[in-house]
Amino acid sequence: MFAVVKTGGKQYCVKPGDVLKVEKIEAEPSSKISLTDVVLTSSDKGEVAAEEAEVAGAVVNAEVLKHVRNKKVVIFKKKRRHNYRRKNGHRQWMTVLKITGISLAK
Repeated sequence: MFAVVKTGGKQYCVKPGDVLKVEKIEAEPSSKISLTDVVLTSSDKGEVAAEEAEVAGAVVNAEVLKHVRNKKVVIFKKKRRHNYRRKNGHRQWMTVLKITGISLAK
C-alpha cells in the first residue's frame, strides 16, 4: 500500500513506516497530523486510484518527529569584468515526518 501526497509544493510517494523530510509544517514535535491532499492511492490488492472522486476521502496520517535545517544552498552572483561578486546562502527549515498509516476513501 502506498500513496502520493502533495505538501510544500512537492509530491512524495509514501508507505506506512516511511520517514521523510518536507517543507516546514507548523506542528509541535511528537504531534500527530493528517495530510489530506492525496493525489494517488494504491491498495493492498494492487488497485491504483488516481481520479479525484476516488481519492477524495483518502488521508495520510503522520507523526512529526522534529524540525531541522536543510543543507545550505549557495547563491553566487557575478558580473564579469566589473569586480562585482556577491555570495549568499540559505538554509530552509524542514519537518521530519514518520508516516503512521494511510486511510483510503470509502
